[in-house]
This record gives sequence, structure tokens and C-alpha cells, in this order.
Amino acid sequence: MDNIIAFFESLDPVLAALLATLFTWALTALGASLVFLFKGMNRAFFDGMLGFTGGVMVAASFWSLLAPAIEMSPGEGFEKVMPSAIGFGLGALFLFGVDKALPHLHVNYNRQDQEGPKTSWHKSTLLTLAITLHNIPEGLAVGVLFGAAAAGLDGASIGGAVALAMGIGLQNFPEGIAVSMPLRRQGMSPFKAWNYGQLSAIVEPVAAVLGAFAVVTFQPMLPYALAFAAGAMIFVVVEEVIPETQLDKYADIATLGFIGGFIVMMTLDVALG
Repeated sequence: MDNIIAFFESLDPVLAALLATLFTWALTALGASLVFLFKGMNRAFFDGMLGFTGGVMVAASFWSLLAPAIEMSPGEGFEKVMPSAIGFGLGALFLFGVDKALPHLHVNYNRQDQEGPKTSWHKSTLLTLAITLHNIPEGLAVGVLFGAAAAGLDGASIGGAVALAMGIGLQNFPEGIAVSMPLRRQGMSPFKAWNYGQLSAIVEPVAAVLGAFAVVTFQPMLPYALAFAAGAMIFVVVEEVIPETQLDKYADIATLGFIGGFIVMMTLDVALG
């Protein structure tokens, strides 16, 4: 692990963010590739993995994003926490706005439950867009943290950025399944279902590069940017991930998955950061 961290330390932060999020995209594609082996997925397992995703995102929002944002902010008391509070709120409002403006369909919901503007787009497109929205703040978070670490600011480290990428990669695996398996069950070919699954994460490297470039170019925005990504991630968990785990009889399994994901992400960040 030390060699991996040393490798990323030797890179330009924008390139490091790109490589890290190509890894997270690859795990999405790997999860989606299960459609070549199975046509369906046990619902209890699926809900547990979806809960795991939520736990990783909540833990990452605090340990990898909010805590460093607060630590690197100047001043004391209210002055110190205000950049994080403002950034967090803006991140949630940004995802709220995108959620309302872009048509999409969450996993496990029927076609009539589509959110956003009404459209005749195919269900496969709407499912892919839902997970793509989910992945924007994840890619942004990785990119911003690599930028913060490269700037040498308190609370940010390359180890922490690598830990965040690892955690997001782990929870991207079930996200790939979440897109591809429903499409496969509907009769779509394995390759086409896989293609939709992996496409949902292609936005992560794009968001990561933009985030890293922005904060390296304009360092005073770092606390706001970290908190912005955290707010967007928490919005996704509360608005999308948790409700989807409560639709069937496996809510307890999903809750245990959430706890497991939180523990894994917290451990990665503290051990490597």
C-alpha cells in the first residue's frame, strides 16, 4: 500500500485524480460484467450491497471531506466552520436541482415512478442517468481531495485521497450490478446491459479531473469544494440509496450492509489518511 501511495504522490494531482477514478470506473464495469454470468441477483444480497454503498458514502462524506474541509479553514468558531456549512448546503442544492431538471428512474422503481421532466426516453436510459447523477459527486470528491493534498493543506493527504478512491471503487461494484441486472432481466442482451452499467460511471473521471484542476488553480475554494462534494453525496444517500433499500423485506440486511460500508470507509480513511 505504501508503494501505491508513493506512486500517486509522484504524479501531477490532475493525473492522479484521473487514474484513481479510472479505477473506480473499472470496478463499476466489473460489477456490471456479472450479467455475463447471471440473469438475476438475489434481492437480499442486492439490498445488502446497496446499503453498503450508502454506508461508504456517508462515512466518506465526513471522514474524507467534511473533517478535512473544517480543519483547513482559517479562523475559529463560526468563522472556521462556515465555509464547510456553505459548501455542504450548496452541494445538496446542486444535486436537488439536477435531480429535478434531468429525467431519471431509480433502481427497483417502475417506469411510472420516473423523476424529473416527463420524457419518452427508454427505461434503460433513465436507469443509467440515475446512477450517473449518483457518480458526479463521487468523482468530484476524489478530484478535489487529490488537489487539496497536492496543495499541502492541513487535513488532506494523498493517502486519504487513495483511501477515498478505494472506498468509492468498492461501492461502485454493486452500482454496476444495479444498472445492468434489471436491464438483463428485461431481456436486454448481456453485452448491451453491461455497456449501460459501465457507462454510468464514466462521468467520475471527468468530474475528478475538473475538481482537481479547479482547486489546484484556485486554492481558497478548497474547503467549499470538499464540503460541496459531501453535501451532494449525502443528498444522494438520503434521497435515493436509503429509500431503495426499504422497498422489500430485506431492510434489516440493508441496514447491516450500511453499517459495514461505514466501518470499511472509516477504517480505510483513518488507516491510510
